[in-house]
Order: sequence, then C-alpha cells, then structure tokens
Amino acid sequence: MSKHVLVPIDGSDGADDAVAYVYEEFPDATVTLLHVINPSRAGYGAQAGIPSFSEEWYEEAEAAAAELFEDAGADAPAGVTVETATEVGQPSNVIVEYADEHDVDGIVMGSHGRKGVSRILLGSVAETVVRRAHVPVTVVR
Repeated sequence: MSKHVLVPIDGSDGADDAVAYVYEEFPDATVTLLHVINPSRAGYGAQAGIPSFSEEWYEEAEAAAAELFEDAGADAPAGVTVETATEVGQPSNVIVEYADEHDVDGIVMGSHGRKGVSRILLGSVAETVVRRAHVPVTVVR
C-alpha cells in the first residue's frame, strides 16, 4: 500500500529539502505539494484597500504557486505520483486541516530553523503543525 504524503512548499530552502527527502524516502508514494496563500501578506498599505489590488495580488500569488509546483514536481522520480493543491489561509491551520480532510498518512515539511527570540516572536509554522496534526510529521532541517 502506498503512502499519501503531504509536503507544504513555500519556496524556501527548507521546503526544497523536504521535497527531496520525500522523493528519496517514499519512492512509491502519492505526494501532495501544498502551497498556502497567506492573505496577511497582501499588505496593509494604501493599495491594499483598492479592490483591484487584492485581485492582482491573489493572481500573482497563484502564479507563484504554479511556478513552485513546476519546480518541485520536475525532480519527482518515476513511481511517485505528484498532486498539487493551493489553499488560502493561515498556513499552519490550513496544513493541519488539509491533512485531516484528505486522508494523508504523514506530513513532511521544512524547518526555517528560527531560534531564540525570533522563534518566540514570530512563531513557527512547523512547530504548530507538529503540535496540532493528527498524523506523523517529519520536519526536515
């Protein structure tokens, strides 16, 4: 029975490492590459209140997600089935909800490696997913 592994990707080196790890460790898996569009990144400037700005921002975010999927999927070995999904919301919540709703066997994600005060102030998506997920989570460093 092949596994279904969820790999959140955001263009970071950690996410790239997580994709490479999954391709190596789960050669027969179904891999879902998940990109979460975080609306809080749209900004709060004067342009943010203009309706066309938010539409343009979202379209750019979707195009960036498509590029991430293309890059990450290009290295998939034969035997690995790669699926993609783009969701909108707060990344850690979306990742956990997606895993719950799509019969995922495990989550593999990169760590940004924040330490000390920056981790406390900024929080960590990986840490939150590890605490809340109902499936095993592997954090690749």
